[in-house]
Amino acid sequence: MDFSTKACDWNKAADSALLNAKSDCIVVGVFDAQTLSGAAQKLDAATKGLVSRLVKSGDLGGKAGSTLMLREVAGIGASRVLLVGLGKQDALGSKTFTDAARAAWRAVLATRAANVTWALAQVAVNDRDASWSARMSALTLRELTYQYTQTKSKPAADAANGGAVKKVIVVVDPAHEKAVRVALKEGVAIANGMDLTRELGNLPGNICTPTYLAGVAKQLAKDWKLKVEVLGQKRIEALKMGSFLSVAKGSAQPPQFIVLQYQGAGAKQAPVVLVGKGITFDSGGISIKPGEGMDEMKYDMCGAGSVLGTFRAIAEMGLKLNVVGLIPTCENMPSGNANKPGDIVTSLSGQTIEILNTDAEGRLVLCDALTYAERFKPAAVIDIATLTGACVIALGHHNSGLFSKDDALADALLAAGRHASDPAWRLPLDDEYQEQLKSNFADMANIGGRPAGSVTAACFLARFAQAYPWAHLDIAGTAWKSGSAKGATGRPVPLLTQFLIDRAK
Repeated sequence: MDFSTKACDWNKAADSALLNAKSDCIVVGVFDAQTLSGAAQKLDAATKGLVSRLVKSGDLGGKAGSTLMLREVAGIGASRVLLVGLGKQDALGSKTFTDAARAAWRAVLATRAANVTWALAQVAVNDRDASWSARMSALTLRELTYQYTQTKSKPAADAANGGAVKKVIVVVDPAHEKAVRVALKEGVAIANGMDLTRELGNLPGNICTPTYLAGVAKQLAKDWKLKVEVLGQKRIEALKMGSFLSVAKGSAQPPQFIVLQYQGAGAKQAPVVLVGKGITFDSGGISIKPGEGMDEMKYDMCGAGSVLGTFRAIAEMGLKLNVVGLIPTCENMPSGNANKPGDIVTSLSGQTIEILNTDAEGRLVLCDALTYAERFKPAAVIDIATLTGACVIALGHHNSGLFSKDDALADALLAAGRHASDPAWRLPLDDEYQEQLKSNFADMANIGGRPAGSVTAACFLARFAQAYPWAHLDIAGTAWKSGSAKGATGRPVPLLTQFLIDRAK
């Protein structure tokens, strides 16, 4: 799918020629008002008042996201014209624009339109610029056209839509053309990263094993000239990652510790380290989960998937900064060798942990990776994990949970999430919660009880992240959807990528 730009100043009569250009569909936004502006005004003039008449008659509803497809309109070069309702002009925020763009693409994808002229990016969105609108336009299209097919025998027959979009010309004001070109490249790169993250999450656990994830990392490194090292069982044992290994020992699948390095800046620049939880299937171990919905525990590696997807995106962009990715990956299974409630293990840091619940395993693999991260002398470390059901109870499925004692780092991540429409919400990390992790037999317990479960999980990780600025993203509520729309979302690749774009600048 190719995205390009076309500079156009709708205030100039000469640019009405764009409406006469050959295209399968031109997409134009219309505000909920009798007065037309921009592309809609030019379209109205070219069609001798057709748009005005449709708005006045109510054929195009004033509600944002309403659409009306016109075919073979006299005076227009495109074979189709899609009018998209944008609501009130002074109330056009980022969510309204994104919803309208999604509705527009759905209408386009219901046709066989291959070449699309997209004029929505010119619309002024409150607190956003044309670059944001263009990038979000690309991302919404890619979101709707992603299809999982890898394990289907007849993927073509199972296609969700008949969309055949091959080329999109994004119409922009001349002053914004250069910035929009960059934004479209970013949008495509982020979409490619999200697709990788989705694909890995959607694969079943019998295919997407720790060894499979390691193979994906190696291929990613080969394709984008990254450095990669995969540490197997013996090397993990030699490092004395006792906490990580304790989770892996219940499975027949060997653990892997993946180390990816992207060097876009000088060797002296301290890297940002991304740590992704890679539990490729989580049965709960001896503290086994209920059977209903357990199939969704293949998504317990979405933290790892988001790290790989983010690396895919930043490598395509060629960001000028250094990034390290650490992925501890294994299965959490019940067996005669598995962790038992009451077992005590020694982490790479030397701290001992009493395992009161074997289903609180994500923190056990992450803590050793957080200690390993110290050797890179990082500028910041962010771990990403489908860590707690408690975070879903607290925040639902809209915001990822963010924990950090570093205000500057937390603010930067929150701002990146807002800009990328991939939001997070900061939760407390007060020392008082540490009391819930007390153990009579070890330095700490791996759970702190039901109250504030997502907070005590973050408090546990904080004990291993004292040497650098650190933040934790709990994506248990945002990494995938359940029900009829079941599937990985690709989040928080947009948030992480935007955070790294901001740092690179």
